[in-house]
Amino acid sequence: MNMFCYQCQETARGKGCTVKGVCGKTAEVSNLQDLLIYTVKGISEVVVKGGLDVKELGDVNHQVLNSLFITITNANFDDDAIEKQIRKMLAKRDELRAKVSVDNLHDCATFEVSDRQSMIEKAVTVGILATADEDIRSLREMITYGIKGLAAYAHHALNIGKENPDLYAFIYEAMAATVNDSLTVDDLVALTLKTGERGVAAMALLDEANTSKYGNPEITKVNIGVRNNPAILVSGHDLTDLEQLLEQTKGTGVDVYTHGEMLPAHYYPAFKKYDHFVGNYGNAWWKQLEEFESFNGPILFTTNCLVPPRSEEVRSRIFTTGATGYPGCVHIEADEKGNKDFSQIIELAKKLNPPKEIENGTIIGGFAHNQVFALADKIVEAVKSGAIKKFFVMAGCDGRMKSRDYYTQFAERLPKDTVILTAGCAKYRYNKLDLGDIGGIPRVLDAGQCNDSYSLALIALKLKEIFELNDINELPIVYNIAWYEQKAVIVLLALLYLGVKNIHLGPTLPGFLSPNVAKVLVEQFGIAGIGEVDEDIKMFMSA
Repeated sequence: MNMFCYQCQETARGKGCTVKGVCGKTAEVSNLQDLLIYTVKGISEVVVKGGLDVKELGDVNHQVLNSLFITITNANFDDDAIEKQIRKMLAKRDELRAKVSVDNLHDCATFEVSDRQSMIEKAVTVGILATADEDIRSLREMITYGIKGLAAYAHHALNIGKENPDLYAFIYEAMAATVNDSLTVDDLVALTLKTGERGVAAMALLDEANTSKYGNPEITKVNIGVRNNPAILVSGHDLTDLEQLLEQTKGTGVDVYTHGEMLPAHYYPAFKKYDHFVGNYGNAWWKQLEEFESFNGPILFTTNCLVPPRSEEVRSRIFTTGATGYPGCVHIEADEKGNKDFSQIIELAKKLNPPKEIENGTIIGGFAHNQVFALADKIVEAVKSGAIKKFFVMAGCDGRMKSRDYYTQFAERLPKDTVILTAGCAKYRYNKLDLGDIGGIPRVLDAGQCNDSYSLALIALKLKEIFELNDINELPIVYNIAWYEQKAVIVLLALLYLGVKNIHLGPTLPGFLSPNVAKVLVEQFGIAGIGEVDEDIKMFMSA
């Protein structure tokens, strides 16, 4: 096989991509990403065994976050950029080694490569399948994918100036543990739950960063039509990139629209002062192949969710920044102060046609924890009166598989006395349906991006407190979650750490779960898949 990757839900046959990634990455990119992760493991072992103080590591910490983020699904397809990052991280690793005297370092902390070919040759020996025992491999990969998701959220918080040294320390601990052959299955299960604990901390850090700078999300109607002005489309997740773009486009006659996971930016008070920040264009990430064609203007990718474009014309309008990259697309770097120059994108926008309208109307969101807490009395009364029978957490990711129609049908067929709590791009399966409200409470409460699943956890904990329950699982809340990539993995692990049980995960269970590890998740946490819509609804409503 040319490669092996099974980190996303759409991996080939549910087993693993071996020739080319379903995401579109080549075998060479996949192998280079494996080597970059291996290099991070080497740095981690040096830090842990050398007893280095993470508070003094500065740029090493930040580059580790960036390296992990680069390898997330649909983030970076640029082999040259990944090779450059490997060389940068090997230099960082060797600088750290020179500071400490450590014996018995693993190969990941000592290996050397010279050119691209030697990198590829090394990568094929240290990838996922290098771990022979399938249960150890499964747990190591689940931890690694959780760490990738954690790193993504920590990276966003860092961009706003917030960081937590304890998160860096845990990243090093966990990544070093994935090359420690003395650890047992039980040891790795415990570390998996600890990853979930740190995931909660990372999401809390990002929530604090976002709300301290941009305010608490509030109920907002977002336009999904277009105006007749040239425009820029912003995709991904990073709010600091959006803020800089909005500042630089003021007074230029260029409108700014969000796409995919950037939709929740409209919910933050700080962004409402920009009258050229006019709405959301299109749907979830996988629809971009058609929607980017009709948008006409340039597209800025701030993070993952990039799909390889079908035409040179669209590719010429795509710009990347941060951890993202695609061959032939202009990549915009930040200066030493974190500032980015988006003038090239703005000038291109002025030369292109306005976006073509593909829909019209509005959608509503902004139901993060602070806003829902403000509605707590109303919600509690609706539960006590029986107006609301159950809440359904349908957070997570969207994707291309036809089987994901399940979530649209599920939302449509839910009884009218139920409310959907959502976060992430999974909401695009039902957020434009007319599902009505219950006493003025919309039946779809969108908390925001995938990281805002933290809000849903806080809401559940608040309801547990209000109803004076001993166990979060006593609440009338059902978890029917769609997953796609590694940020969904850390959200799942965070929920398990918080004690949430009987989570249903779909449309398929992860390919990286070995039969024995899957059995542990089923027996200890009640993890299950999905079935037929009507049967599942009947089961959930009777529970």
